[in-house]
Amino acid sequence: MAIDRALLQSYHDELQLELEEIMTFWRTKTMDFQHGGFIGKMDNQGQVDSNAAKGLVLNARILWAFSAAYAKTQQPEYLKAAKRAYETLTELFYDEKYNGYYWSISPDGGEANTRKQVYGQAFVLYALAEYHRIVANEYEQVVVLAQAGLVFGWIEQYSFDQINNGYWEARDRDGSALEDMRLSPRDRNDPKTMNTHLHILEAYANFYRIWPNPSLHQQLNNLIDLFLDRIIDPLNHHLICFFDAQWKPSPSEVSYGHDIETAWLLLEAAEIAQHRVEDALRMAVLVAHAASEGFDAQLGALMYEAHLPEKHWWVEAEAMVGFLNAWEITQDEDFFKKSLSCWTYIKHQIKDHEKGEWFWGIDANGNVMAGEDKVGFWKCPYHNARACLEVMRRTSQYISKSN
Repeated sequence: MAIDRALLQSYHDELQLELEEIMTFWRTKTMDFQHGGFIGKMDNQGQVDSNAAKGLVLNARILWAFSAAYAKTQQPEYLKAAKRAYETLTELFYDEKYNGYYWSISPDGGEANTRKQVYGQAFVLYALAEYHRIVANEYEQVVVLAQAGLVFGWIEQYSFDQINNGYWEARDRDGSALEDMRLSPRDRNDPKTMNTHLHILEAYANFYRIWPNPSLHQQLNNLIDLFLDRIIDPLNHHLICFFDAQWKPSPSEVSYGHDIETAWLLLEAAEIAQHRVEDALRMAVLVAHAASEGFDAQLGALMYEAHLPEKHWWVEAEAMVGFLNAWEITQDEDFFKKSLSCWTYIKHQIKDHEKGEWFWGIDANGNVMAGEDKVGFWKCPYHNARACLEVMRRTSQYISKSN
């Protein structure tokens, strides 16, 4: 049964307004006027921690979000914010001696954590590719493209495993091996993970849009193969999260958030690369079904992990897109209802109507998770802004067809 046009229009319009509210928060509340760039940390009460380090992932995601929002809306304020984020990354995070980007910098940019987490390098590439789309000056376009090419080259030189395939988690400043490669303290110290490969995949796909290079195409195709053939469990279609160097899986919990995020990102990459598109279409639906095991029908939201019935902001954002994507493929109304239900849950539970932006999440008791960031090393405008943009883009296609 076709979804009513009025419902599609309402979904579109609400997300259009939400995008504006999200970007306004980041444009007006998070700029660091003392040291430049953007603040490193803010709590739910709006208190800024001026001593907090500024993370690479946060700043790269800010660049991506303002670039993508400007590409859609042409709001000049978004372009200014994107330029500010770009200058911060290239002037303060970039390692001029060894290339690559530092994992974090001090609040004033004077000191840096010089480890090179490949996850972070991938987000820089993802953001530079997006920023390239909105740069009008031809010389600056050449510069940004060259900078993105250097990141791609760094990842391939220092992270790609030419013996066993795949990408190492992290490297030291000079590209040498690290004993502790963990992305965060809660992660296993395994040399290869689903999470890092997922974000290299999306970065390479975005970069290929502006630089259809044969070498990049080959490595993008290889990443698509890795997900279809190794990272997605062929028995249950959940993602395998951790691996050793030879791709032997390590025990891990089911991550419903990463399941549903991968469901649509893998298909997007396959369509951009024009590689194994039919396999990715089929898998997008199978993985969406697998993720649905974590859908809390009573609350209308997707759980974070199988052992954690928490509802995290990024999981609900990705669920909006992943389930909508599955509906587009199958026209199964249940997928659309899940997508819309996650947005309804966000509006009533996760969105901070008083101080702006979204809370980190809701705990198992239905309370806002205490002690989490509103702005921080991992709390950023990437998942929720992207969900807004994707829902707007996808629903508008069906709205225009029904006119």
